[in-house]
Amino acid sequence: MQTKKAGTLTVATDQPVYEPWFVDNKPQNGKGFEGAVAYAVAEKLGYTKDQVTWVRASFDSVISPAPKDFDFDINEFSITEDRAKVVDFSTGYYDVTQAVVTTADSAIAGATSLADLKGAVLGAQLGTTSLGAINDVVQPSEKPAVFNTNDDAVKALQNGQIAGVVVDLPTAFYMAGAQLDNGLVLGQLPAAEGADVEQFGLLLEKGSAITSCVSDAVDALRADGTLADLATEWLAKAGAPELK
Repeated sequence: MQTKKAGTLTVATDQPVYEPWFVDNKPQNGKGFEGAVAYAVAEKLGYTKDQVTWVRASFDSVISPAPKDFDFDINEFSITEDRAKVVDFSTGYYDVTQAVVTTADSAIAGATSLADLKGAVLGAQLGTTSLGAINDVVQPSEKPAVFNTNDDAVKALQNGQIAGVVVDLPTAFYMAGAQLDNGLVLGQLPAAEGADVEQFGLLLEKGSAITSCVSDAVDALRADGTLADLATEWLAKAGAPELK
């Protein structure tokens, strides 16, 4: 393949990265769902673990038409039409559900419907589909709070500056269980009306010569059950009620 460096597959992700996607902020250890997926894709493409090199790139910086110094980036990038105008995506490796995280003493702790969230200040990371879900699905009367990182959103929730955080479901369970005192996964948000299932995809440079190869690898991992097995191993199995 026409990789950035001959004989090497260069894979990017953010700095830092968190469970359940990676473990100990060390993508090279192959632990965590996305760490394991990256190495499974590499193997399908014919690369050994020793032939994979990791680089770090921030979430916002790679969603641009600028040239890339990596072959693909794995960092919970939801595939959207707008993003696909400036970057390539592989086929989806994970079907995404957005969820609301709060604390047991929050004003919205007893919420069971979208209507119960209308007057709440919810937060999400800048540039994410989680922020889009607040605006398009919850449609709150209060303007959502926007943060540079999910860690900043967690701090704001702990300090009582916001009532809840919207993130993907596995990250929601991690936040509730590991980052928050009395953390609570309030529930899942339904998809926006008429919207397709949201999926995470590997991000590549627009027009990359290897996009189709990477997609073929992802498709093969879905077909042979590898993606499902890795999801069972690394991602939260618990469910959460849907907020309607």
